[in-house]
Amino acid sequence: MRLLRSTDLALRVLMRLAVAGDTNPTTRDVATAMDVPYTHAAKVVAELRHMGLLTARRGRGGGLSLTEKGREASVGGLVRAFEGEGDVVDCDGAVGTAPCPLRSDCRLRGALRRAQEAFYASLDPLTVADLTADPTGPLLLGVPSVS
Repeated sequence: MRLLRSTDLALRVLMRLAVAGDTNPTTRDVATAMDVPYTHAAKVVAELRHMGLLTARRGRGGGLSLTEKGREASVGGLVRAFEGEGDVVDCDGAVGTAPCPLRSDCRLRGALRRAQEAFYASLDPLTVADLTADPTGPLLLGVPSVS
């Protein structure tokens, strides 16, 4: 299973903010540090803010900061939220394509759905705080400054 770029970026932004200390990087700082387009970072930051996982303040002394909800957020829940509820494979056919002719008697779809749920279940007990514990936290501090 491969995560969407937005899912990966959301996790990295939250991890970086978890170790930011007193600094409050801007969305532009985050985009630069993560080497992603500003527009992509802005969409992810807006979604994380909407979810209550970070706060964003404008103006002098503003920037991004992680909320307690963001620090304790389940990684599995975050991945589900960004990835959506879709199946790993599209057996029913996308718009303009025919459904799979094997879908009525195929065991693959069920097996892949169980594997996907096992993937999420293995991430459910992990929090953003867990991801930034030693030795990762100090490594994150070595990432180019985002403020």
